Amino acid sequence: MKRKLILTACVIGLVVLFTSNIVFAKTFKLGTIFPEDQPDSKGAVLFKKLVEEATGGGIKIKVFPNSQLGGPKEMFSQMQLGALEMGYWGINTFAWIKGGEAFEITAIPFLYKSYDAMRNVLTSERFKPIIEKAEKDTGIKILNINGDTPPRGLTTRDRPVWSAADFKGLKIRTAASPTVLAAMKKLGALPQQIAFSELYMALKTNVVDAQENGSITVKTKSLYEVQRYYMKTDYIRDIAVFYIVPKIWNQLSDKEKKILFDASEKAGDYVTELAQREINNSIEFLTTKMRVITPNNQSIRDALQGVFEPLFEGKKWPVGLLKEVHEMQK
Repeated sequence: MKRKLILTACVIGLVVLFTSNIVFAKTFKLGTIFPEDQPDSKGAVLFKKLVEEATGGGIKIKVFPNSQLGGPKEMFSQMQLGALEMGYWGINTFAWIKGGEAFEITAIPFLYKSYDAMRNVLTSERFKPIIEKAEKDTGIKILNINGDTPPRGLTTRDRPVWSAADFKGLKIRTAASPTVLAAMKKLGALPQQIAFSELYMALKTNVVDAQENGSITVKTKSLYEVQRYYMKTDYIRDIAVFYIVPKIWNQLSDKEKKILFDASEKAGDYVTELAQREINNSIEFLTTKMRVITPNNQSIRDALQGVFEPLFEGKKWPVGLLKEVHEMQK
């Protein structure tokens, strides 16, 4: 009996010794909204690879591309409930949920002069308290803001748009965004809401004269067949963001946090490189099908001065922030 007890104790001791050396992997789900072959989803896959390599498999990432887990609002909700650990999609959508309203300022038409300018603004000291408040109010943390997304341009059928004055009387299909509608009305355009699935025929049959989508969409959806001019207005920009559940982030060691941030930085840079390559390729293609124009975007920005403040300042974002964003880009 004594020998049996000693043997049992030895076995238990070996099991404890063995299991104490096992590293249990943390597995996180990460959702994106784009198909596997798009820059954002490719960036998410690179992020997964870099994290898993740097942690020796201690952290595993399972990527769900192409809105498999739903759209941004649905995935934000899952993160708030703890059913999804991470996400990677645009900053514009942060304004869609309660607590993130200040980020409506990221979708202001003609506001940001370039991707780099937009990223510099959003990662500045000025935006730190805005981000911190949004994180507290939404229950979602911004891990990193990095990754270019194709900006929207403008196409027209009968006349080019060289400056703000050329918007007058233009029947244009736009998104049903309050900021977009306010901008178009101020410029004298006649904004129309038409389902994207019906856009090609609406342009072909002259229901509308113009539309606003980026060069990649104009190419892939063959809108160049029913439009003559493409204007590089880049009038609404977005930037991809790695979102994470705060509880998950707080459970990580400082070393793990650095690994995730460094991986997100490399992945975001990769996304930017891929996106800009796609944009350049689509513009090159469109020059063979349309007249590609770079309008006087500053004249448009000047024409929109003072439009958005009465509508949104103090309601969506802090008073004076829009002016500061303008100043930061000078």
